[in-house]
Amino acid sequence: MVKVLIVDDSAFMRSALSNMLRSDPEIQIVGVARDGLEAIEKIVQLKPDIVTMDVEMPRMDGISALRHIMATTPVPVIMVSSLATEGAHTTLEALEIGAVDFIPKNLSDLSLNILRLKEVLIDKIKQLARRGLPRRNFRPSPRPSLVNHAPSAAPIAVARTTGDRRMGLIAIGTSTGGPKALQEILPNLPKDFPLPIVIAQHMPPNFTGPFAERLNQLSKIEVREAKEGDALRVGLALLAPGGGHMRIVRKRGIETTVTISEDRENFIYRPSVDALMLSVAQLFPGRALGVILTGMGNDGAKGLAELKKTGGRIFAQNEETCVVYGMPKAVVDAGIADKVLPLEDIAGEIVNSA
Repeated sequence: MVKVLIVDDSAFMRSALSNMLRSDPEIQIVGVARDGLEAIEKIVQLKPDIVTMDVEMPRMDGISALRHIMATTPVPVIMVSSLATEGAHTTLEALEIGAVDFIPKNLSDLSLNILRLKEVLIDKIKQLARRGLPRRNFRPSPRPSLVNHAPSAAPIAVARTTGDRRMGLIAIGTSTGGPKALQEILPNLPKDFPLPIVIAQHMPPNFTGPFAERLNQLSKIEVREAKEGDALRVGLALLAPGGGHMRIVRKRGIETTVTISEDRENFIYRPSVDALMLSVAQLFPGRALGVILTGMGNDGAKGLAELKKTGGRIFAQNEETCVVYGMPKAVVDAGIADKVLPLEDIAGEIVNSA
């Protein structure tokens, strides 16, 4: 039985979330709290397996409460707040402090989204509670700093060779726990990293821009949210925009660029890791490294299987350092991972492979 504490200053939301979760026989609501101070007290008293935490509350807000909880009584926390959609920076801060995930909530149209919210919330709570807090979850993130990025290199041409270099592109896919994982990897790549990078991270549309800005502040390479027609360049990491799918395409038969589409029929997750990896397999056969990081489900397994068939290499994050060992597990179980690595080793292995 998964014991849940619900923290929200809205009586309506406390009731709505409680009713949603009680519909699952494997979940028990052990208590509710109206603000951060009450949440801190009840975590000590009730010892929940997981906490849902609003952001904006009286007396003590969710961010302040989260800092205290992570420092004194660590427990998996999912941020559930109207600010999670409108205040992407606040939610990203919560993830850096130690929240394991978030669910965006919009009170104005909750009646329209409640069935979907219920399905997603129950799934996340059960998986995250079973997993607990991942190892290294509390390592402080580096502070943002002004980084002088290297000047953009020439666009990568599909037909151009890279000398003796085996790889021409790094492609990364991730979901739950991905923001923290990417902050462990990209800032540890050198300024002169010799390859372009493309990334698919499951995120809402208004989150990927601020997240790319955050990664860019932390990293020596350039990181930005991709837009239609962006060219792949050495030392540039392009993050797929939320709400759509990013693929790489050949432009004028020479230059490699990205294209963004909605494609609502063929892929469940947005942005889709499979959509990205399938395009990478087609345009960089035998010359791409696919990296699959923490996340629920199996998005990426199909695309990485194609990448493997072309002679590409695949790294998967290991179970011990994942927030949720779903997406990497699907790849490992399929027998296509060349290396299964702890999160802290992945940046170094990427550099060695480049």
